[in-house]
Amino acid sequence: MSLSRRSLFGFVAALMILAACSVHPAPEHTIYLVRHAEKQAGDGPSLTPAGAMRADLLAETLRDTRIVRIYSTDYARTRETAAPIARAVSVSVTLYDPSDLSAFASQLKAESGIVLVVGHSNTTPALVDFLGGEPGTDIDEPAEYDRLYVVSIRGDRVETELRRYGAPYQP
Repeated sequence: MSLSRRSLFGFVAALMILAACSVHPAPEHTIYLVRHAEKQAGDGPSLTPAGAMRADLLAETLRDTRIVRIYSTDYARTRETAAPIARAVSVSVTLYDPSDLSAFASQLKAESGIVLVVGHSNTTPALVDFLGGEPGTDIDEPAEYDRLYVVSIRGDRVETELRRYGAPYQP
């Protein structure tokens, strides 16, 4: 009988060790970040026809990524860039204030799921940095519209992937 108690004790101890080892890692949180698409000249401009095409291509590119939230600044060019993907995935666009990127980054880090943020040439790399990612070089303001940052956060680990979409940037 004492052998079976030892066996039972060993079995229970092994189960406890396995249970302790099976702690699930924190779920991955993915944030896509883009600058608005090509814009017209002037104050508060809308997208050009090429910009509207790029916004449609962004929707095609991200359609199957399971986006649960979309953020945009309150400018026509950013809202118009976000609109096609918002329609494609049936998610409303939430406006954010680009003047406090640190607070916005903290908010994004606290969320879960897959998120798209549409910003500007000066705010998008800065937001990547606030998220703990690698922003790379500055965006060429007059000509570079094809950057698509993918910031993946799992616990304290942050990884950044820089993709391109649409007509390629020509420096």
